[in-house]
Amino acid sequence: MRTVARWTLGAFLIFAGVSHLGPSRQEFRAQVPSWLPLDPDVVVLASGVVEIVLGLALLLLPRHRHAVGWVVAAFFVGVFPGNLAQWAEQRDAFGLNSDAARLVRLAFQPLLIAWALWSTGAWREWRRRRGQAPG
Repeated sequence: MRTVARWTLGAFLIFAGVSHLGPSRQEFRAQVPSWLPLDPDVVVLASGVVEIVLGLALLLLPRHRHAVGWVVAAFFVGVFPGNLAQWAEQRDAFGLNSDAARLVRLAFQPLLIAWALWSTGAWREWRRRRGQAPG
């Protein structure tokens, strides 16, 4: 079940990354915080490439899945300010055209983090190693 969840997350990331580069590029600009001192288009393109690489890593690097899981979880933490900015700045995108809809989306970010850690076994491996540590 974890493997299927990891593959699903990998496919989701690849799809989202490709969307950053093409069909939904403008929509993703709504998630770039106005306070970020970078060109929003560069941020969207770069995050799309990162998502594709992370998705491929989830699919193609099963031996390194624990490390990849932590990196994917960190990525989801890293993009959270963008989701928060979309809500705080009341930017419409992806059908999120109300404060309530944008707020509900924020609740999904912790679920994505948990999905990355669970599907790769990263959290379980960390707890196992921590239990073996001396002291």
